[in-house]
Amino acid sequence: MAKIEPRRLPALLADPGSTRAVLLHGDDAGLARERAEALVRAVLGGSLSDPFRLAEMTREEAARPGALAGEAAALAMTGGRRVVRLRDATDAHAGPLKEALASGGEALLVLEGGELTARSRLRAMAEAAPDVAVVACWRERADEAAATLTRLLREQGVGVEAPVANWLALRLGEDRMLLRRAVEVLALYAGRGGKVDEDAALACVAEGEAADLDGALMAATAGEARQADRALEAAFAEGANPVMVVRATLRHVQRLHEAALAGDSGGLRPPVFFRHKPAFDRALRIWPPAALEAQGAALLEAEKRTKTTAFREVHEALARAGVAALARQAAALARR
Repeated sequence: MAKIEPRRLPALLADPGSTRAVLLHGDDAGLARERAEALVRAVLGGSLSDPFRLAEMTREEAARPGALAGEAAALAMTGGRRVVRLRDATDAHAGPLKEALASGGEALLVLEGGELTARSRLRAMAEAAPDVAVVACWRERADEAAATLTRLLREQGVGVEAPVANWLALRLGEDRMLLRRAVEVLALYAGRGGKVDEDAALACVAEGEAADLDGALMAATAGEARQADRALEAAFAEGANPVMVVRATLRHVQRLHEAALAGDSGGLRPPVFFRHKPAFDRALRIWPPAALEAQGAALLEAEKRTKTTAFREVHEALARAGVAALARQAAALARR
């Protein structure tokens, strides 16, 4: 079965049929979790917690010889197909997965593998197996995230204005779990049959860490170092994830660079949120494209470094350094 094309994915999630295993991999852990839960519900009839038909294995448990194969072959005491779920699959599970597939059994194996490269042994083995589906879970582009958010709200009986959906996607699109939580809050705020407008978005999402982070980035690219530092400190105090701060900073600089090359911000998609446009256009008057390109390259390296360590202190240091570097260079450019 190998790689699943996007058009075939809804059918697989609704009914995995004779598929023996599904490997979910990519940089969007929230999306992988969402799809894994859809598979569990499809097999268990809408439930996520049946102790007789759902077995969740740790990375260490699944790596032991025979353990995954044993769970795959086990029968449910109450009847029905079982699901075996492994949330942190690695190349160490390539052998156990092959053994489980060879040993028979009706259980559906659901493996969440994170960012597996094309050279990954687990991914290569899964892609070569005829009864394994391999599903890529990459972060959505802003336009894709806007469509997803609109669809999720529609499922809750709530509408959303297109410019607001675009802004929300820009703010939340990289993190599927964050987007899901935002949809729940927005749907509750608007009520069934209601509509999410600018006021609702600002009330539900642009508070606390989100508003503080926006303020930090706008201040930094305007050269207002103290204001940027205060806003960033407030964002961290509100619980901002340092990795998401690095990514948001990179995305902000990339959009500035795109607008600088075009000569204005009018062609950006999604459009600049109306409340941010004055500050965004002010930054455009300060920054030449070459300087933004250099800052973007440095932030991209910082974003890559966040993937090499799990320490929050390192991530936070990278985030602070990135914002501070923007503020320093913006102040220098503004003095010219």
